[in-house]
Amino acid sequence: MGLEALGQRDRPDIEAAALFEEMLLGWRHQQLSRNLALSSIDTGARIVRRFATATGAFPWSWAPADLERWVAGLRERHGVARSTVRAYELALRSFLAYVCDPAYDFARACEVRFGAVPVQIVTAMNLARHRVEHETSPRRRPLTRPECQALFDAADARVEAVQRSGRKGTAAALRDATMLKVAYAFGLRRRELLMLEVDDLSPNPKAPEFGPYGVLAVRYAKATAGSGPRRRSVLTVMDWSTEVLAEWVEHCWPRLVTPGTRWLWPSERNPRVSEDRFNAAFARLSTEAGLPAGLSPHCLRHSYVTHLIEDGYDALFVQQQVGHEHASTTSIYTAVSSDYKTRMLRAALDKTLERNARTRKDRR
Repeated sequence: MGLEALGQRDRPDIEAAALFEEMLLGWRHQQLSRNLALSSIDTGARIVRRFATATGAFPWSWAPADLERWVAGLRERHGVARSTVRAYELALRSFLAYVCDPAYDFARACEVRFGAVPVQIVTAMNLARHRVEHETSPRRRPLTRPECQALFDAADARVEAVQRSGRKGTAAALRDATMLKVAYAFGLRRRELLMLEVDDLSPNPKAPEFGPYGVLAVRYAKATAGSGPRRRSVLTVMDWSTEVLAEWVEHCWPRLVTPGTRWLWPSERNPRVSEDRFNAAFARLSTEAGLPAGLSPHCLRHSYVTHLIEDGYDALFVQQQVGHEHASTTSIYTAVSSDYKTRMLRAALDKTLERNARTRKDRR
């Protein structure tokens, strides 16, 4: 951040800017010592710098009203999501908690040099509260089975169109189609999908009919704060997915993979497909399939959970398949169809009626 961006209320001298950078560097070191992810650390630093630029002041001049004006602008002018607002506020709160901690002596240094001390400006009075478990857009939902089929049909149609045209790109189109199908068939998050290697596929001794594609080892599952990626094994439950994987792994993948790498989804220019590339493929194909706007690749994971529950799989099994620590999280992902709920109601009513009929018979 340039010095000219600061100092509307503070003298924009080198000493002030240097102290601000020292604060940010110290905060970074503290977070690294807590084993936080580098991406989270870098994101937090960007938020703090963005806020400093917006206020035109250094941390020892920040006030709660500065935060509130900034957030008001983000919501009114830019339409920032509620969850994003809270993430920004939590980053600032964490930074100021570090800066205001007497153990790091920044408050005394600020008072000696500039006659002011930093204070915590994110309080219970202005922090956006997390009141519901699920805050994504209402447009984000599981795909219905016909919608899943329409998406996969659009992906297959693109492969055929590229192949007929004689242009390059058939392998890339097949890769995109396979990625979408695998994301759904195994209920994977984007990073879990993109970080797969071919060696993560293995047989399931209890289900030999799936051949070498009975188990998928997820090694880059979502991490908890201060820990590395979690691991889990996802069992194959959709038999058609083995044919999809076999076509890709046995016939196309060997010709595309970069020598010395084992990534399951090699890219034309990089060893593996990026998240942006996968998002773009989903957006293009969902549009071609006529799906409503607002859906994302993560909807395939929601669809997996919902469809397995509708098919009668045990809720604990589904929870373990998708790697949720708590059953409540899995329930958020589930949006069963009205037909499923009607069948469950009918089954419950039939049991009640049968039990009541036996009771009346016993009383006679």
